[in-house]
Amino acid sequence: MTDATSGVGTSQPPRKASLLELDARTKKRNAAEARFRTYGLVAVCAGLVALVVLMGSIVNNGAGAFSQTFVTLQVELPADRLDKSGNRNPDEMRAVSTFGYSPLIAAAVVRSLEENGISIEGLSAKDAGGIISKEAPAQLRNFVLANPQTLDTTREFTFLANGRIDGYYKGRVTFASAEVDKNVSPAQLQLADALLEIGVLESKFNTLFFTAPDASGQRPEAAGLGVAIIGSLYMMLIVLALALPIGVAASIYLEEFAPKNRLTDLIEVNIANLAAVPSIVFGILGLAIFINFAGLPQSAPIVGGLVLTLMTLPTIIIATRASLKSVPPSIRQAALGIGASKMQSVFHHVLPLAAPGILTGTIIGLAQALGETAPLLLIGMVAFVREFPAGPPQGFFDPASALPVQVYNWTQRSDPAFVERASGAIIVLLVFLILMNAIAVLLRRRFERRW
Repeated sequence: MTDATSGVGTSQPPRKASLLELDARTKKRNAAEARFRTYGLVAVCAGLVALVVLMGSIVNNGAGAFSQTFVTLQVELPADRLDKSGNRNPDEMRAVSTFGYSPLIAAAVVRSLEENGISIEGLSAKDAGGIISKEAPAQLRNFVLANPQTLDTTREFTFLANGRIDGYYKGRVTFASAEVDKNVSPAQLQLADALLEIGVLESKFNTLFFTAPDASGQRPEAAGLGVAIIGSLYMMLIVLALALPIGVAASIYLEEFAPKNRLTDLIEVNIANLAAVPSIVFGILGLAIFINFAGLPQSAPIVGGLVLTLMTLPTIIIATRASLKSVPPSIRQAALGIGASKMQSVFHHVLPLAAPGILTGTIIGLAQALGETAPLLLIGMVAFVREFPAGPPQGFFDPASALPVQVYNWTQRSDPAFVERASGAIIVLLVFLILMNAIAVLLRRRFERRW
């Protein structure tokens, strides 16, 4: 036997690692990847929990704004007190102020109690009428002036209950708090319970929250979003009419026609910088140019719309340019190859294909403008506005408010009912924003083409 065949002194070949067995480095890499996925999942869950808590708090505080307590009464309208001349002339009847109508409402409450055999100790006629909103006399007066033929009759009216009475049924007011509250008494709460039992008082959906104007601090139950919704609508119309054509035209020129030089580079950098400028800076600009220099009225939708247009333009330009860039160059080359001009290739081929992205960017820009508050405060839209603006175009120059500004106004007032209304207004604003973003997503999915 030779050394070659004996096997003495020979070494075994090195063992090759199997692809089915993980070595230490692979296990370490997989563990790091698993940890990263866990961190990401925890971050997403934490964000969702924070969002749920925030939305839950807003809904819990603001849901009560969508319901209100109303009192239905049979009110006598004596002509000898409301029309002393007897001419049924509304101009002469205006001499009777709302103070002359308040006793009629108080008498209607007392009469309702007497007809149902209800007696509450320590309750005067004035206190009985105090459960009705201070908006009720004005409502009754407006009805009589519009319908003078109803004098010397008894009519049924549905009035808003006082804010404290409404708060009693929403858990803000108790008998203990009423004892130290000068705006309501325990006897009035007992009266409200008695009226609830006989069906005179009830809580129902409050449509006035969407249609009524703002109210003074003494009548929180009558405050609504009517003027704010119209003001926001007018401003969005102005932003849409100005920002969309200007932004799209600027984007098309910069992306398709402008030469690439230092000037266009400077313009692009400035557009990107403007998108990051704090919104309050645009408010200062609007105050200096549109109000102090141009002389436009304060608290008018035209000024708010112009300021929000300046703020929205960079967003629309950036989104539009990104949409134009996403269209493949072959589309342009094919159009030019069959004899189309540069403008024809852009407007007949490139722009229609980029339209979904342009619409999405525009809607997102409008949603951003809808929620802005700081620039509107600087141009005077924080003012108390009770009169509805006229129809366009005159309404663009009338005083108005806006949804985010109305939220700010209500949070500055001391009555808890205004805090509830502020949360309700936030819910309305969030619904508008969610709808606008949902429309943007649907448009993108419906019309977007992938290359």
